[in-house]
Amino acid sequence: MSTTTLDRRSIRNSVGPGPAFHRVLNSEFIKFRTLMSTLILLASTAVVMVGFAALTAWGTGQFAEQAAADPEAAAAIAAQGGDLAVTIPTAGISFAQLILGSLGVLLMSSEFTTGMARSTFAAVPKRISPFLAKLIVVMVSAFLLTAVSTYIAGLVALPIVDSYDLKLDLSSSQSIKLLLVNSVYVAAVAAIGMALGTIVRNSAGGIMSLVGLFFVAPIAFQLIPGDFFVEARKYLPTNTINPLTAVEHVPDTLEVWQAALVLGAWVVVPVALAMVLLKKRDV
Repeated sequence: MSTTTLDRRSIRNSVGPGPAFHRVLNSEFIKFRTLMSTLILLASTAVVMVGFAALTAWGTGQFAEQAAADPEAAAAIAAQGGDLAVTIPTAGISFAQLILGSLGVLLMSSEFTTGMARSTFAAVPKRISPFLAKLIVVMVSAFLLTAVSTYIAGLVALPIVDSYDLKLDLSSSQSIKLLLVNSVYVAAVAAIGMALGTIVRNSAGGIMSLVGLFFVAPIAFQLIPGDFFVEARKYLPTNTINPLTAVEHVPDTLEVWQAALVLGAWVVVPVALAMVLLKKRDV
C-alpha cells in the first residue's frame, strides 16, 4: 500500500462528524436569503403569477362577455361560471415552475462555478448534509412562495371577474386544492432543478435540461406520431398536474395515485442520482 493511500485514509478517518444538521440548514438559509439574485427571482415569480392572473381574469371576462351573445354558450357559462374562473389564480404556474426550477439549478450549480463548493464541503465534510439542507430550503421556499402568490393572485383577480359576473370563490375546496397541489408541484420542479444543477454542475446546462424536460419534451411528444409517444406523454412531469387537480378523472390520463407516484419518482430519482454523484466526484 502506497504512502499516498495511507495519507488519504488517515485524512478521511480524521474528519469529524461536522456541524449538526440544524446548523447546516441555518447556514444554507442565510446564504439563500442574502443573495440578490435569489431575491430577484423570488420577486419575479410573485409578480409574474399575480400579473398573469389579472390578465387571465380580464381575458376570461372578455370571452364570457362575447359568448353572452350566444344563448347556448351563455347558459353553459352561467351554469359553470365557478369552473370557468377557478383556475385563474394559477394561470402563471408554467412561468413560476421555470423561474423557481432555474433557481433550484443555480442554487447548486453556482457552488461549483464559483468555487464555493470547496469551502462548503471543507466546512461540512459530509456532502449530503449541505445538499439536503439546500433541498429543504428551496422546496419549502418554492411551496410557500407559490401558495402565497396564488392566493394574492386570486385576490387581485376577484374584482375583475366580479365585474363580468363570474364566480370565483377562493375558499372553495377546489380553489384550495388547486393552491396546494400547484404549490407542491412547483416545489417538486425546484427539487428537480437542483438535482439537475448538481448532476450537470453548470448553470446554463442545468437550465437548458430543465427547459427541455418541462417545455420541449411535452411539445415534441405531442408532435411525434405513434402510440408509444401518446402513452409516454402521460408520464412526463408536466402531465401529472392535471389528474391531481381535476374534479373528476379525465379519460386518457393517469389516475390520481398514479400521477402522484410518477411526480414523486421524477423527484426521487434525480435527487438520488445527484447525491450519489456528489459523493463520488471530486469538487
